[in-house]
Amino acid sequence: MGINSAAACPGRSDRRPTPIDRGHLGRFTRGDLALEREVLELVRVQLPLSLARLEAAANGTEWKNAAHTIKGSAAAIGAWRLARAAERAETVDFAGAGRRQRALGRVRAAAGDVLRHIGRLSAR
Repeated sequence: MGINSAAACPGRSDRRPTPIDRGHLGRFTRGDLALEREVLELVRVQLPLSLARLEAAANGTEWKNAAHTIKGSAAAIGAWRLARAAERAETVDFAGAGRRQRALGRVRAAAGDVLRHIGRLSAR
């Protein structure tokens, strides 16, 4: 099943969405702010590790597994742009180095936005 931000984020406006859909995250954590902070801290720690596994993938299976892990974590917290980038990366033919590098660049950029956003939220 694909990640569809329009379906996942009903009522989105045309303004640039934040890297994390706080409404989705609030529903995921059932409004428990301590749990929300804990989940975001787990993502802050684990996302760079998953990204490193994606970057270091030696074959298609490792690549797909790392992309799938990133996609799942991102979807859980409502990081739709990252989830879509990881989902697209999952489908990239590992042998196609150029496409793989472009997909990796999109995942890196979206992951960076998510990590910076988590940092801003943590500073509050």
